[in-house]
Amino acid sequence: MGLNSNRVENFSGNEATIIRVSTTDSTLLPPPPLEVHSVCLPPKTTTFQKLKHRLSEIFFPDDPLHRFKNQTLLRKLVLALQFLFPIFQWAPEYDLRLFKSDVISGVTIASLAIPQGISYAKLANLPPIVGLYSSFVPPLIYSILGSSKHLAVGPVSIASLVMGSMLSETVSYSQEPILYLKLAFTATFFAGLFQASLGLLRLGFVIDFLSKATLVGFMAGAAVIVSLQQLKGLLGIVHFTTKMQFVPVMSSVFKQKDEWSWQSFVMGVIFLIFLLTTRHISIRRPKLFWISAAAPLTSVVLSTTLVFLLRSKAHGITIIGRLPEGLNPPSSNMLYLSGPYLALAVKTGIITGILSLTEGIAVGRTFATMKNYQVDGNKEMMAIGLMNMAGSCSSCFVTTGSFSRSAVNYNAGAQTAISNIVMATAVLVTLLFLMPLFHYTPNVILGAIIITAVIGLIDYQAALRLWKVDKLDFLACICSFVGVLFISVPLGLAIAVGVSVFKILLHVTRPNTTVLGNIQGTHTYQSLSRYRVASKVPSFLILAVESSIYFANSTYLQERILRWVREEEEWIKENNQSALKCLILDMTAVTSIDTSGIDALVEIRKMVEKRSLKLVLASPVGNVMEKLDKSQTLDSFRSNGLYMTVGEAVADISSLWKCQP
Repeated sequence: MGLNSNRVENFSGNEATIIRVSTTDSTLLPPPPLEVHSVCLPPKTTTFQKLKHRLSEIFFPDDPLHRFKNQTLLRKLVLALQFLFPIFQWAPEYDLRLFKSDVISGVTIASLAIPQGISYAKLANLPPIVGLYSSFVPPLIYSILGSSKHLAVGPVSIASLVMGSMLSETVSYSQEPILYLKLAFTATFFAGLFQASLGLLRLGFVIDFLSKATLVGFMAGAAVIVSLQQLKGLLGIVHFTTKMQFVPVMSSVFKQKDEWSWQSFVMGVIFLIFLLTTRHISIRRPKLFWISAAAPLTSVVLSTTLVFLLRSKAHGITIIGRLPEGLNPPSSNMLYLSGPYLALAVKTGIITGILSLTEGIAVGRTFATMKNYQVDGNKEMMAIGLMNMAGSCSSCFVTTGSFSRSAVNYNAGAQTAISNIVMATAVLVTLLFLMPLFHYTPNVILGAIIITAVIGLIDYQAALRLWKVDKLDFLACICSFVGVLFISVPLGLAIAVGVSVFKILLHVTRPNTTVLGNIQGTHTYQSLSRYRVASKVPSFLILAVESSIYFANSTYLQERILRWVREEEEWIKENNQSALKCLILDMTAVTSIDTSGIDALVEIRKMVEKRSLKLVLASPVGNVMEKLDKSQTLDSFRSNGLYMTVGEAVADISSLWKCQP
């Protein structure tokens, strides 16, 4: 009689599972007898040791000091220098071949950074020159402190939009330009301080509350608002609303029909089509990345030349005007550190700091993954934070790693952060010698550049994936999108974060419990609703608790487990099955428990004993065992109430029942 390997196929929804079962003449073999193991307590540790281990896991999961172990004092000093200043890690191996690649990529991203810097400054309601200042100092600092080889630093659309919208709600740049500048620099300082503090204290998990779903909706809403705001430049409107909501913006567009300029509109549409076409070409053919990279600067040159030649006729096209020449002037004396608007500057700084930090780290990690190297999140927080703090003292506003510029940097063959230095050098040359060339640059071209840059933030495919995978994530995405579009940028973000936090609380306070059944012929127990080949074990109700048990969910779990028991007894009565005798709780996923959770277990045991049932705990982890022992609750489970696995519990208790008369 030979052994045959048959397949039992299980289809549940869209899922197909295949379980191989060994049979002899198509008869299932009984599983081998199980040896019952005792469940032991974890080794004793002091409170200080537990605290030390817990803090180490929370704040130092990557063990950043492991490289210093077993090293000489001199070697430790070198490693400390490399740890604080990543440039010293790759500088000793830097050569001419790498420099050539960095020069090409640096010049390429400079051609994109200069027009984008001017445009994003306008988006933040700041003088255009501030955008160029922000493309000079921060990249130099990041090249020394940053750990990413491909992150191209400078102003970005989202942070610029948020800063402009939040400050403009209270202070008008046109009416109080000096105060507005002070608040912008102060907000940048607090953004940097917040970012650097997160990195220093290793609190990067704070930014994780901005979920992917939240950011997808927020960026899409922001992109729509930013694009609609550019109708001011495209239509040549002079008197335009400073509000950043859909209804006021569109209302302002149609109320100012008499200010529309056909010259501005025609020029804007032509260059917008040109920019979008070059972007499409580069997306379809990544090797032609330089086309979209050079397109903004090409548009600026062509439009400026055109306006200069037609300056006597093109009265409907507004221009940037004179830009001051020279290096960044110091602005530490402009920091607004006391007064009625300080709270506004701090709030704006923290929100823009979180958004820019999230974007910068995400971009850096994206390109690090492509090149198989690691970006240290905490170092990035400190680098971005310190460069913003330094930037606030040198006439810069909030900067971070830009995805569009970093993508160009990567495709252009950047090898190290030297590409940022090359870009900053190109900006320096522009600041010193080329400022007069931008005098006749039309505002409409800046609007076209901004629209082209932000249109890529509308990721409808990601929204569709959210709908398919997780409806609550999709709800957070839609709330963020609608909130930004119709309420305000900060409130839209707050609503989305609130929905995300609600989702977390929902999972925490209403954890999943499921009934397990035995996979025939094995000692494996799986969900009855998921695996059709799983079957109930007579006289047993086996429940898996898929969460820690503590004050937030203990009452719910107590009620839900007792409901499972009641429903099982009703099912047994209706189907004339064997009477329920034992309730087994699979504690594999219960990683921790608090005093409320322990009290809930005690209450559950009392309630099931009133029903003449036995409560058994299977697979409790060490932390749970220790707390049950210290609370003296464990003693009540020692007599056939505690097992290493569900299989051992079922086998041992079933054998005990057979031995009973």
